[in-house]
Amino acid sequence: MGQKRRKNWSREQPISLRHGSELCIGHAHDRMNRSVEQIADLMGEASHFTLYKWMESGRMPAVKIRAFEHACGADFVTQYLAHSAGYLLVKVPTGRKAEHRELNELSLFAHEVLGLLIQFYDSHEGADEAVLAVTRLMEDLAFQRGNIEKHQQPELLLGGE
Repeated sequence: MGQKRRKNWSREQPISLRHGSELCIGHAHDRMNRSVEQIADLMGEASHFTLYKWMESGRMPAVKIRAFEHACGADFVTQYLAHSAGYLLVKVPTGRKAEHRELNELSLFAHEVLGLLIQFYDSHEGADEAVLAVTRLMEDLAFQRGNIEKHQQPELLLGGE
């Protein structure tokens, strides 16, 4: 049997609040081996059914979003909220030197995005996929831009990367 391929969570893009919640839960399960019950417990919720209700309706209270994303180890709900309002999200650069693997992955992704653009302009199909991919690429490039700027004066890394 073939080996199951791991999902590349850094390339996932939420298309709705509900989808963002589902991606967070999927990430928590895949990367952190956490169940919905464990996520609800980490959020301080008395019942995991409350979390299921919020996910089903797409109506999680805003005050709970950060706790939910922290418990899941992913910020797909925040990504959706920013993107749906027309904003890009760029993680705060640390100034650390990018590794060759990161830059190779970025290069490959940039080529994929260009392929999606060519496909869209040739056939006028796949507009949603192209928009999501271009958005992610712009965010990745903006991070690298900020990282270059900060590389000259890196900050102290207190508490991790």
